Amino acid sequence: MKNWAGNLEYSSADVRRPESVSELAAIVAESTRVKALGSRHSFNSVGDTDGVHVLLDALPQQVEVDSDRSTVRVSGGVSYGALCRKLEEAGVAIHNLASLPHISVAGAVQTGTHGSGVNNPALAGAVESIDLVRASGEQVTLSRKDGDDFLASVVGIGALGIVTGLELAVRPSFTMRQRVLEDLPWDAALEDFTAVVSSAYSVSLFTDYAGDTVNQVWLKALAGEEPLANLYGATPALRPRHPLPDMSAENCTLQLDQPGPWLDRLPHFRHEFTPSNGDELQSEFILPLEQAPAALQAVRALADGLAPLLFVSEIRTGAADEFWLSPFFRQQSVALHFTWKPLQPEVEAFLPVLEEALRPFGARPHWGKLFTADGYNWEKLYPRFADFRAFAAGHDPEGKFRNGLLDGILGVPARR
Repeated sequence: MKNWAGNLEYSSADVRRPESVSELAAIVAESTRVKALGSRHSFNSVGDTDGVHVLLDALPQQVEVDSDRSTVRVSGGVSYGALCRKLEEAGVAIHNLASLPHISVAGAVQTGTHGSGVNNPALAGAVESIDLVRASGEQVTLSRKDGDDFLASVVGIGALGIVTGLELAVRPSFTMRQRVLEDLPWDAALEDFTAVVSSAYSVSLFTDYAGDTVNQVWLKALAGEEPLANLYGATPALRPRHPLPDMSAENCTLQLDQPGPWLDRLPHFRHEFTPSNGDELQSEFILPLEQAPAALQAVRALADGLAPLLFVSEIRTGAADEFWLSPFFRQQSVALHFTWKPLQPEVEAFLPVLEEALRPFGARPHWGKLFTADGYNWEKLYPRFADFRAFAAGHDPEGKFRNGLLDGILGVPARR
């Protein structure tokens, strides 16, 4: 088996497709190494194992809205695309979405995946409770009332158990419009960066860091927000655009200020477009919002080496949260996302250069994308990191859910 991008071949010795949570729990209890796979949209080995891989697609796919409590209970393996269609049918929505709708809810939450918007938390921010199968096979449910146990487990990078279900907060369905602006001068973007990224409910900037302008600015506005005719010198695109200038916008969500439901505007790509694989690599680094201008200047200084490896880079934002290993832990943040060409040796050779440039700004890498795991002082970046390490060791002392990447991140191999 390979991941979505095809850059990683999994090393599992056995693959199972349990048809119930109790069957999954029995597999976990009897295994010495075990990991779950959802949409496989990770670009590193965070989800790999040399033991048993369990695929969650045969489990019952539950989506149940509780209108009285303004929540939805969803199975971990359900994709956001499937979830959102059910929510819209019920007249409700979640607060934000990632750019692609085919990723699984559990995998996205566990790795700190996010959309954009200075006041919008990452996808984990919607979680009200989480169902896990622990290393012993025990099935547990944690909610906000469980305090630290809950805050440690939501963004758990797969180290604390297999997520079988979540309860997410919902709100009434809402309407949005999307507009793409082009050629935002870098000088203007850096002079008042916070104002630029606060100019709509969700804002994304697309660039290759070469030249004097940001290629595109995607503005996703609520129905009540005034559409912007221009933005610090950027001008509206006259036709629908793809983040890559030479690509057709056929599979992108509707633009040109056409109003439509939230699920058809918040992602960049249409729900009906769910690619089975992607000929690309990805990295992402999240850092405090106030550091954005200086960090972007540092990345621009690398443009000569960076641009030839890039398809495009997306700049997004997110609100602070309290999850111990969330890249947004206690900081309003900017996220610098890099979609690389499928040149893994060249990308891996360049990554330490990029990471070194971003290190002074406190950059935290996205857990599911490419980064140099031994290049970070995790306890400095995450104030609750030592607590998380101890929590993981307590719930998985034999290292069932561990692998080489998690051993490297957590500092010491779990007891075998």
